[in-house]
Amino acid sequence: MAELVEHAELQITGMTCVACAARVEKVLNRMPEVSAAVNFATEKARIDFNPKSANVPALIATIQRAGYDAHPMRDFAAEKQARAEAYRHERAQFVIALLLTAPLLLEMGLMFVGIHLMLPRWLQWLLATPVQFWTGKRFYTGAWHSLRGGGANMDVLIALGTSAAYLLSCAMLLFALQQPVYFEASATIITLVLLGKLLEARAKGKASAALEALINLQPKLAHVERNGSFQDIPADQVRPGDIFLVRPGESVPVDGVVLEGASSMDESMLTGESLPQAKHADDKVYTATSNQHGLLKCRAVAVGAQTQLAAIIRLVEQAQGSKAPIQKLANKISGIFVPVVLAIATVTFITWWALGSGFATALINAVSVLVIACPCALGLATPTAVVVATGRAAHAGILVKDAAALEHAHKLAVLIVDKTGTLTSGKPTVTDLLPAPDSDNNELLQIAAGMAQGSTHPLSRALLEYTREQNITPTRTDTLSELSGSGLRAEINGATYLLGSPAFIASENIALNQAQLLDLQQQGKTVIALARAHKLLGCIALADTLRASSTGAVARLNAMGIRMVMLSGDNAATAQAIARQAGIAEFRAEVLPQDKAAHVQSFKAEGKKVGMVGDGINDAPALAAADVSFAMKSGSDIAIEAADITLMRNDLMSVADAISLSRTALKKIRQNLFFAFAYNVLGIPLAALGMLNPVIAGAAMAMSSVSVVSNALLLRRWQPYNAKR
Repeated sequence: MAELVEHAELQITGMTCVACAARVEKVLNRMPEVSAAVNFATEKARIDFNPKSANVPALIATIQRAGYDAHPMRDFAAEKQARAEAYRHERAQFVIALLLTAPLLLEMGLMFVGIHLMLPRWLQWLLATPVQFWTGKRFYTGAWHSLRGGGANMDVLIALGTSAAYLLSCAMLLFALQQPVYFEASATIITLVLLGKLLEARAKGKASAALEALINLQPKLAHVERNGSFQDIPADQVRPGDIFLVRPGESVPVDGVVLEGASSMDESMLTGESLPQAKHADDKVYTATSNQHGLLKCRAVAVGAQTQLAAIIRLVEQAQGSKAPIQKLANKISGIFVPVVLAIATVTFITWWALGSGFATALINAVSVLVIACPCALGLATPTAVVVATGRAAHAGILVKDAAALEHAHKLAVLIVDKTGTLTSGKPTVTDLLPAPDSDNNELLQIAAGMAQGSTHPLSRALLEYTREQNITPTRTDTLSELSGSGLRAEINGATYLLGSPAFIASENIALNQAQLLDLQQQGKTVIALARAHKLLGCIALADTLRASSTGAVARLNAMGIRMVMLSGDNAATAQAIARQAGIAEFRAEVLPQDKAAHVQSFKAEGKKVGMVGDGINDAPALAAADVSFAMKSGSDIAIEAADITLMRNDLMSVADAISLSRTALKKIRQNLFFAFAYNVLGIPLAALGMLNPVIAGAAMAMSSVSVVSNALLLRRWQPYNAKR
């Protein structure tokens, strides 16, 4: 396929079962240079296409030719209103069907208690006919479109089964044959299926409640400065650079940076962090976070689709629309399900008739086979669980890119963690200055800080911050070059200076006090050395403290049976000290950034599923190499799409939460698949053996999908570790 340069997301209408979704996906993928994935649970199609060979109107036309309809995604409120109107229409049809079917049900119920009160056959026909052809019209329409498109869906089974029972009863009435009629069976089956669809739609709506909650967080108004005064305007009219106010108790309308004021913000809706975050001048604030106290004056930096909340919503929608690998088997079975059921029903009819049971008995048993079989439960087993789990994860500050990441996380056997910014706070501080005998602290700091100005390494930033605190002016460098993972080389007033790790300095044949270095390193401190013209000017020790939650998170991950490995650019003594503090038994020291991916590959070569936790930027090659990658947000700048799973909190405990949720979700998916398979494997043979009344078979079919979706909804009970305490 040529390079796909455009993407479209369409809302599909008219699908009644997973076979419909498979049909839509198939016809779309037949188009040249089009790749589509259709999700029956969310009723959406995500499509990649080359605009030179396709466009959105052509995609919609293809879907319509297959017997369904589609439209580009509208805003959430419009889609919600359209779904609500469709639900009210279907509910009205169900109520009418129920009122017409009730006398027939009463007649059947009285028979079970030994009271034979039979309605006149003409009255049964009068009650059943509108149910069959008015409320049941949707099944005939769906069956026609499906068959015309070369496929067969659930509508075919319902239309065939109920029509057979209805027409057989009509023949008995028309020719005054003294045989039982089955008007109550055809009408009741349709009514029960309509009830099942209503309950299924309601449950599917609850599955996406987490996404709806995120969308509803977006504030409607903003207090924006216009012509020297502050005015209330719609939040979607705010532009980058606008000045706006956030009053106590209000939500932030757009992403911005604080200009004046001090307060604390409740960011739990984005990060899952329950503790308010202090905000002062130059700090970032995010859409939908709540101002606890104090007036903040801010400048807008990201609005509309560029806000962090909008990015989170996009990622959750993407995850909910994706397919998990475990779904492949169910999709394959669903693709041949209806033809197989039709064959079984035919064999059932022929066998019973050949055995002398009579045409009516043979037909009713075949009808039972048709109406109890339902591919919907198979189709809903996985996607509904994915929708609920990814929404629940987002609520806890865990952003899952797709269903595959959610599935693979539960298989992780090895978890590799980067030290800086993952186990530690990522903000090292200077702890010791050790100048050589013929140097002093000021000279050591001036030159080291001057060289550090040309580096973005966390140690360089820490050194510069400490220098500013000491009111020391960095020396100006003439030239500067950075050796990745080793250090810096600079020319100052004609002399060559080196700044970097002890190993780097030693490689230049410069003597170091090894005993002094070892003592600092065993304390978990990182040491950098400064030299000039092959002579040591001194050493600077820095310490990066463990995050408060790291030790507990490592203990929890160990208890989950996950092998923990720490990667660090520090020497072995420092790495060992940090690993010991964190409770990690295995570590790799003096690892250069470009070598981290090789370490990931080495563990994968052992046949293990390997996860990698990093900051999503510096560790990009290693994250890409891992089976599942976890990216911690970096301060206020978050690369939301940098990894398979992005953690909105800089907390390793969120990794354990993500794995825990993955295990819980996969458990629910397996339960759903088991119930769906078992239901059909047991139900169809019982129907074929004549052990199920068509009405009971119809009720069981209607409830099968509801039970699967309801089981998936139990995932909403999952809570992150900190919420349980």
